[in-house]
Amino acid sequence: MLIARFEILSEPAVSGPPSSEREAFWGLVEGETILTLKSSPFERIEPGKERFPLSDVSLLAPVCPSKVVAIGWNYEGHIRELGNPFPSEPLIFLKAPSAMIGHNANILLPPESKRVDFEGELAIVIGRKCRRIKRNQAREVIFGYTALNDVTARDLQKKDGQFSRAKSFDTFCPAGPWIQTDLDPTAVRVMTHVNGELRQDDNTSTMLFDPYYIVEYVSAAMTLNAGDIIATGTPSGVGPLNPGDEVTVTVEGVGSLINFVKPEVI
Repeated sequence: MLIARFEILSEPAVSGPPSSEREAFWGLVEGETILTLKSSPFERIEPGKERFPLSDVSLLAPVCPSKVVAIGWNYEGHIRELGNPFPSEPLIFLKAPSAMIGHNANILLPPESKRVDFEGELAIVIGRKCRRIKRNQAREVIFGYTALNDVTARDLQKKDGQFSRAKSFDTFCPAGPWIQTDLDPTAVRVMTHVNGELRQDDNTSTMLFDPYYIVEYVSAAMTLNAGDIIATGTPSGVGPLNPGDEVTVTVEGVGSLINFVKPEVI
């Protein structure tokens, strides 16, 4: 199943309320339409009666997580391009939930940074509250998977010597376009295109730590709540974004997350 969060575009954007004031709905994506759900899919998946063409809705970030956990240095190719030693265990860092945006939203380049990079990734969506989950139990707590762009102010990451600020500017966590609940995440292709040019192309089978082990490792440190996201790491080929760019992260079996790059106006 494909589960999405969306707003109904019943009025022209120029006359309608700001996006933050529109009501958000959950829905089941079926072809070129979306069927409303009666409640949060983390409670139960019960179809409603209203159906809309996808062209009549705006897809939001697929979840509102209590936290966004991310894994660094998890693909062999990316580790080699950085010249880093292979880690013996996953490297965990956090992105601010306020950085999340959805499909077709704008990534804003902050004036504080001169180098902002894309990082296409497969992301895990947690389905229920859990702690200390073993690898062989991980499927029981995973609701599904989505595409994610771990946007990073690379120069600030190097300057700060840690990841928090560089990874957490507003708009630095695009995710979507929806959640795929039926996916074997252990061997899917992850690609990133910038302006139609292929920049990243790898397979989750080359990960050092597979998604199920990542859930075990992260949940040993912290309680995971329904809707939390774990980004599983980026392949080789990361690079800069510039104003006017269109960046597309595609996860095989999930779909393509498209975002547009603009300078932040302050």
